[in-house]
Amino acid sequence: MRRELPWRTGFPRDPYAVLVSEVMLQQTQVDRVVEAFRGFMNRFPSLEALAAAPEEDAVHAFSGLGYYRRARLLHASARAVVARGRWPRSARELAALPGFGPYTSAAVAAFAFAGGDPPVDGNVSRVTARLRALDLPMGSSALLAAGRELAASLHTESPTPEVWEALMELGATVCTPASPRCDACPLAASCAALAAGTPLAYPGPRPTRSREQQRWVAVWLQQQDGRVLLRRVDDGPLLAGLWLPPFAVLSEGADPTSAAQALAHEAGFAGTLSPVPAVRHGITHRDIRVLPFVATLSGHRVAEAMPGWSWQHPVAPALPTSSLLGKLAAACREARARGAVDLEG
Repeated sequence: MRRELPWRTGFPRDPYAVLVSEVMLQQTQVDRVVEAFRGFMNRFPSLEALAAAPEEDAVHAFSGLGYYRRARLLHASARAVVARGRWPRSARELAALPGFGPYTSAAVAAFAFAGGDPPVDGNVSRVTARLRALDLPMGSSALLAAGRELAASLHTESPTPEVWEALMELGATVCTPASPRCDACPLAASCAALAAGTPLAYPGPRPTRSREQQRWVAVWLQQQDGRVLLRRVDDGPLLAGLWLPPFAVLSEGADPTSAAQALAHEAGFAGTLSPVPAVRHGITHRDIRVLPFVATLSGHRVAEAMPGWSWQHPVAPALPTSSLLGKLAAACREARARGAVDLEG
């Protein structure tokens, strides 16, 4: 009853395709990954092709998926494997590569090299917690250990990695977080949570992390042909390598207008700046309120040849970017439609 997905080929699988799919599936829904995976594999059909490409190209291929650090680590791991001259085959060896955590290492080893370490994701953890009525929080080491034990026992009865993939698929399509379809579950007869009538009580919630509140200011410089000035982000673990309108994180009590003027000055623009309504954006545990300032470009020239700056169309930029660009574009379009700002070339 498995879903047909482009990376689900026969075993053993191409370790490169397994790696790309597993990295993309981290914190991203399957339906968003399918087309992104096809596009990525068309652009970089082999490990060697990815390793030979600039990191920026790999990040660009992740546009729209978020969590772009994944793309940088994927690119680094491709170069590391090519430098070694061969793929590591065990989960332990794979774990030494950039970006290979316990799950990714086990998944590549299992699906590509018939490794014996069960890959345990959130779906397997949820199935395990309900099957055995384990009052353990998601992500806990105890629940992960229980998931590995369950997956290993099923693999002993039927020694194929397809068993592990089936367990993941069971959690993704039947034993779902909010609406488990217990009547369709092949393990229903031995499910302790179902027997108790409390499948939704398991597993326990993942411990919450307090969300950091930030204010950013951004400058939107747009030409008459619709192109917007973007700057490459060189600092920080979250957005480094992406291209966005010039922005800055505001400290407590900082004046947004002054910060926007400073950003515009860096771009070589000294004209009028008009504020538009704030944009909400989230990155991992951060809730960000972005304050955009739009510039009227008539009669002014902005330096175009500075390294790390580029004029791009915001709808389809040729450089890697974040979904924040689309949010800013929508806010500025709406402000222009209301006549709140004048975007002349």
